Amino acid sequence: MQYSSIPLAQSIVKLCISKGITDVVISPGSRNAPLTITFSNHPTINAYSIVDERSAAFFALGMAQQQAKPVALVCTSGSALLNYYPAIAEAYYSDIPLVVISADRPAERIDIGDGQTIRQKNVYQNHILYSANLYSELADSLGLDEKIKQKSFEVSKLNEREINLALNTAIEKNGPVHINVPFYEPLYNLTDGLEVSPIEIKPITEEKEINDASLKAYSEIWSKAKRKLVLVGVNQPDSITQEYLDWLAEDPSVLVFTETTSNLHHSDFITRIDKLIAPLEQKENSDEWFKKLQPDILLTIGGHVISKKIKAFLRKYQPKHHWHIDAKKALNTYFCLDRHFEVSPNVFLNKLKQQASYPKNAVYKDFWCSQAQERDKHHDKFMESLAYSDLKVFYYLNKHFPAQQVLQLSNSSIIRYAQLFKFSPEVAIYCNRGTSGIDGSTSTAVGSAHKASLPTTFITGDLSFFYDSNALWNAYIPNNFKMIVINNQGGGIFRILPGAKEVTNFDTYLETTHQLTAEHIAKMHRIAYFRQEGEQGLEDTIQRFLNEETGQPKLLEIFTPRTENDQYLRNYFKTIFP
Repeated sequence: MQYSSIPLAQSIVKLCISKGITDVVISPGSRNAPLTITFSNHPTINAYSIVDERSAAFFALGMAQQQAKPVALVCTSGSALLNYYPAIAEAYYSDIPLVVISADRPAERIDIGDGQTIRQKNVYQNHILYSANLYSELADSLGLDEKIKQKSFEVSKLNEREINLALNTAIEKNGPVHINVPFYEPLYNLTDGLEVSPIEIKPITEEKEINDASLKAYSEIWSKAKRKLVLVGVNQPDSITQEYLDWLAEDPSVLVFTETTSNLHHSDFITRIDKLIAPLEQKENSDEWFKKLQPDILLTIGGHVISKKIKAFLRKYQPKHHWHIDAKKALNTYFCLDRHFEVSPNVFLNKLKQQASYPKNAVYKDFWCSQAQERDKHHDKFMESLAYSDLKVFYYLNKHFPAQQVLQLSNSSIIRYAQLFKFSPEVAIYCNRGTSGIDGSTSTAVGSAHKASLPTTFITGDLSFFYDSNALWNAYIPNNFKMIVINNQGGGIFRILPGAKEVTNFDTYLETTHQLTAEHIAKMHRIAYFRQEGEQGLEDTIQRFLNEETGQPKLLEIFTPRTENDQYLRNYFKTIFP
């Protein structure tokens, strides 16, 4: 094997391998050649070449999301690493470990007019867990005097420490880190082996614990409270032991709200929050109803919550106590957070289960579960008679969606429609909710599909798909990957938002109407293309598309009316309450 002869490039590769990093996404360039050569030729590294850095970063994010371990990104100097930024921000807020390794010019070349040179030091400082700004090393120490050799040795040890700290932070804290690496020329000199032996500092991976005494006062408050709301945001599948979920579900004083991205399942959990809350807003005595729902204790688990309605409710009708369970961070989303338990949900629920008891005469869960069941009946009736629309398409997709799938969803209206439906427990659901952007949804889905143990289906809107169409400029799309594009010729989400349609030039600057189709994009990338217009034959088309394999990736584009979708959604919320 041939590797770069530059010791710093070798040290980075060896330390990445020592930390268990096996996947490296490389965008071609010249300044990063020492890293590219060494990573791509190493037998334990899976190297991927993706030209578009923005797409490459989201592709890596999708892989890291599925594997729950760091994936590295390698790019050249200049604007290349700026194109990583959207995915870096998503990884930062979604707790996904990415390791950005950017090549750079030596410090004396910055801001003197050298080509492809920008200020790369700390460039991600607002959305990164650690920035390692390495020092340039001379490519060859032969012929140097002893003082310079000693200085070179000291610089090497300092760089090794910084590399270790960056990689350990990504592992320990589950998030993005940046290693900026300046290289002197020549960049393409080769050697037959890895000649360096960098110092390795091992990451701390032991799970945090909580002692019985520190939880005692809280378990007593929990045991006495008759209205406890457990709200779960974004959550990895199978991350919380079912025993603890069953224990929560059996408590008559506990109401559990989950979302599509929570990936938690129990027959007594309320999975469609907006469907329960929206009708309360329309009641004449809505304040009385909301006070019935107002919890004494709010226990939150997981990442960001999608529902705007639950956020508005909890900010107005605040609980006496808000506790958040997460080993890393707690967000004061509802402006009343008073305790952060810095442990995993399993650790916390195990201890709480041992200490707490059920209160007597609690009816909180039963009352609101019965309300939710009534909504479900009206939901089914409404969907059966609903005219052709985005919402009706989702009804059919949900009705025929196969079990044992990974479902990736794009943002804006797509994830919000999905919130209204209950999916099989065997479907693992993901969406980039850290920053809630549309910019990398397709690339993330492709990266996820490449590593997922189950077939992956991606549902997206038209603007999100066109925005990230370079995601298909990719040699790693699995043959069983399926994409469904709901094309309503514009940003339909803006028709739903209150007051948006009254804005001057709404069609051009907010909704951004268009007449584009995905057909030629699919054909250019050798993806099988299917088209559906109107409701006639839609159900059969969806069934065949989701269940039949063609031996290649495929895309179904479903065209829906542009102007009626917002009214159908409003009618839905007006109709489903008894």
